[in-house]
Amino acid sequence: MSYRKKKVIPIGTVAELTGLSVRQIRYYEERKLVTPERTKGGTRKYSFEDVDILAEIANKMEDGMQTYEIRKMWEKEKEREALAQEKARKEMLQGQLNAHFNFHRLTDSRLSDPRLGDR
Repeated sequence: MSYRKKKVIPIGTVAELTGLSVRQIRYYEERKLVTPERTKGGTRKYSFEDVDILAEIANKMEDGMQTYEIRKMWEKEKEREALAQEKARKEMLQGQLNAHFNFHRLTDSRLSDPRLGDR
């Protein structure tokens, strides 16, 4: 796992890094914009990716966006990414099928070509 994904940063440090208050960070968690892990004692732990996300949220909020608008925007981005990945996967599979088909067509044509005879 990348160090950027490891959830090891306590909420106080995240607040210092982002300039957000602890309350704001908890609010964004309530709005499901960021999801920290919890220790057995209930302490929230964030990743460097979470810090980036929270900084982006803060910027968008300063620009006048509401939390539900941010969430909708990110959901649409995730949908577009998923569709793009699916399209790329289909194109790759189609390429593999075409290569397989062309190989067999070439092999079959060579086998049935009387000029090649039995070799």
